[in-house]
Amino acid sequence: MRTELWEILVPTIRDGKPVRTRYHRVWDEKVRQIANGLTILTPAKGQWVDADGDVIHERMIPVRIACSYEEIRAIAKMTIVYYNQDAVMYYKVSDLCIIENRDECVSTA
Repeated sequence: MRTELWEILVPTIRDGKPVRTRYHRVWDEKVRQIANGLTILTPAKGQWVDADGDVIHERMIPVRIACSYEEIRAIAKMTIVYYNQDAVMYYKVSDLCIIENRDECVSTA
Protein backbone atom coordinates (compact mmCIF):
# COMPACT_ATOMS: atom_id res chain seq x y z
CA MET A 1 0.00 0.00 0.00
CA ARG A 2 1.44 3.37 -1.04
CA THR A 3 1.64 6.04 1.66
CA GLU A 4 1.04 9.62 0.60
CA LEU A 5 0.65 12.78 2.65
CA TRP A 6 -2.89 14.17 2.67
CA GLU A 7 -4.56 17.15 4.30
CA ILE A 8 -8.22 17.28 5.26
CA LEU A 9 -10.11 20.34 6.49
CA VAL A 10 -12.00 19.50 9.67
CA PRO A 11 -14.98 21.72 10.55
CA THR A 12 -15.22 23.66 13.80
CA ILE A 13 -19.01 24.04 13.57
CA ARG A 14 -21.52 21.17 13.72
CA ASP A 15 -25.25 21.77 13.39
CA GLY A 16 -24.67 25.52 13.83
CA LYS A 17 -22.77 25.17 17.12
CA PRO A 18 -19.02 25.21 17.89
CA VAL A 19 -17.49 21.75 18.19
CA ARG A 20 -16.03 21.01 21.62
CA THR A 21 -12.48 19.73 21.96
CA ARG A 22 -13.60 16.40 23.40
CA TYR A 23 -15.77 15.82 20.31
CA HIS A 24 -12.72 16.45 18.08
CA ARG A 25 -10.71 13.99 20.20
CA VAL A 26 -13.12 11.20 19.32
CA TRP A 27 -12.59 12.02 15.63
CA ASP A 28 -8.82 11.96 16.23
CA GLU A 29 -9.13 8.43 17.64
CA LYS A 30 -11.22 7.30 14.65
CA VAL A 31 -8.51 8.61 12.30
CA ARG A 32 -5.77 6.85 14.31
CA GLN A 33 -7.72 3.60 13.95
CA ILE A 34 -7.66 4.01 10.16
CA ALA A 35 -4.25 5.59 9.51
CA ASN A 36 -2.28 5.17 12.77
CA GLY A 37 -1.61 8.89 13.17
CA LEU A 38 -2.35 12.51 12.29
CA THR A 39 -0.87 15.99 12.61
CA ILE A 40 -3.27 18.72 13.71
CA LEU A 41 -2.39 22.20 12.46
CA THR A 42 -3.52 25.65 13.63
CA PRO A 43 -7.14 26.49 12.72
CA ALA A 44 -7.59 28.63 9.61
CA LYS A 45 -10.32 30.93 8.31
CA GLY A 46 -12.17 29.71 5.24
CA GLN A 47 -14.86 31.00 2.92
CA TRP A 48 -17.07 29.10 0.54
CA VAL A 49 -20.26 29.67 -1.42
CA ASP A 50 -23.22 27.42 -0.57
CA ALA A 51 -25.89 26.13 -2.95
CA ASP A 52 -27.99 29.30 -2.41
CA GLY A 53 -25.08 31.55 -3.38
CA ASP A 54 -24.43 32.73 0.17
CA VAL A 55 -20.82 33.19 1.29
CA ILE A 56 -20.14 31.12 4.38
CA HIS A 57 -17.26 32.17 6.67
CA GLU A 58 -15.99 29.32 8.77
CA ARG A 59 -12.92 28.31 10.72
CA MET A 60 -11.54 24.89 9.95
CA ILE A 61 -8.71 22.75 11.23
CA PRO A 62 -6.18 21.47 8.67
CA VAL A 63 -5.10 17.95 9.59
CA ARG A 64 -2.30 16.08 7.82
CA ILE A 65 -2.41 12.32 7.54
CA ALA A 66 0.09 9.91 6.00
CA CYS A 67 -2.03 7.19 4.45
CA SER A 68 -3.26 5.62 1.24
CA TYR A 69 -5.90 7.07 -1.08
CA GLU A 70 -8.37 4.44 0.13
CA GLU A 71 -7.74 5.39 3.76
CA ILE A 72 -8.16 9.15 3.18
CA ARG A 73 -11.43 8.49 1.36
CA ALA A 74 -12.64 6.43 4.32
CA ILE A 75 -11.58 9.25 6.66
CA ALA A 76 -13.38 11.85 4.52
CA LYS A 77 -16.60 9.82 4.47
CA MET A 78 -16.40 9.26 8.23
CA THR A 79 -15.79 13.00 8.71
CA ILE A 80 -18.87 13.97 6.70
CA VAL A 81 -21.05 11.71 8.82
CA TYR A 82 -19.37 12.45 12.17
CA TYR A 83 -19.57 16.24 11.79
CA ASN A 84 -22.87 16.18 9.85
CA GLN A 85 -21.41 18.08 6.87
CA ASP A 86 -22.60 18.46 3.29
CA ALA A 87 -19.02 18.08 2.04
CA VAL A 88 -15.45 17.86 3.26
CA MET A 89 -12.33 18.94 1.37
CA TYR A 90 -9.16 16.88 1.29
CA TYR A 91 -6.16 17.01 -0.99
CA LYS A 92 -2.80 15.39 -1.56
CA VAL A 93 0.16 17.31 -0.11
CA SER A 94 2.81 14.91 -1.40
CA ASP A 95 3.06 11.83 -3.61
CA LEU A 96 5.81 10.49 -1.42
CA CYS A 97 5.76 10.19 2.36
CA ILE A 98 8.76 8.59 4.04
CA ILE A 99 8.79 7.65 7.70
CA GLU A 100 12.20 6.68 9.06
CA ASN A 101 12.06 4.31 12.01
CA ARG A 102 14.54 4.59 14.89
CA ASP A 103 15.24 0.84 14.90
CA GLU A 104 16.57 1.04 11.35
CA CYS A 105 18.79 4.04 12.21
CA VAL A 106 20.25 2.50 15.34
CA SER A 107 21.06 -0.83 13.71
CA THR A 108 23.03 0.82 10.87
CA ALA A 109 24.93 3.36 12.99
